[in-house]
Amino acid sequence: MLKGINPIISPELLKILAEMGHGDEIVFGDSNFPAASHAQRLVRADGHSITALLDAILPLFPLDYAVDFTAVLMVFRGDSEPAVRNRYREILKAWPDGDKPFLTLPKPEFYARARNAYCVVATGEYEGFANLIIRKGVIRL
Repeated sequence: MLKGINPIISPELLKILAEMGHGDEIVFGDSNFPAASHAQRLVRADGHSITALLDAILPLFPLDYAVDFTAVLMVFRGDSEPAVRNRYREILKAWPDGDKPFLTLPKPEFYARARNAYCVVATGEYEGFANLIIRKGVIRL
């Protein structure tokens, strides 16, 4: 355990976050996302929600300034947007470059992008269409 690191960040996830470079993407898959079959690198975070993981990693993880979006989401089916997406907006906008719109992709395009991501984190998020991709920026000292 380290001081100042949220304990829900596993050593494996911390290593992945440190390895990632500018422009690398990380997927946070909900509990229905086919994480193992889409991951080049898979980190398990069962029992943790995506919002809790975002709260934990964003103090360590710069968002990318060089793109026109904050995060990538999957197009959802239904009458109203999943409530978790409003929570994502609240969490992300508190960080530099986190106030841009979301890029929303159809399911096949989202899955293709996930296959190319640096890592997929399999979470315990139970809300549907909660899958999220964020892109690493640069550390500005």
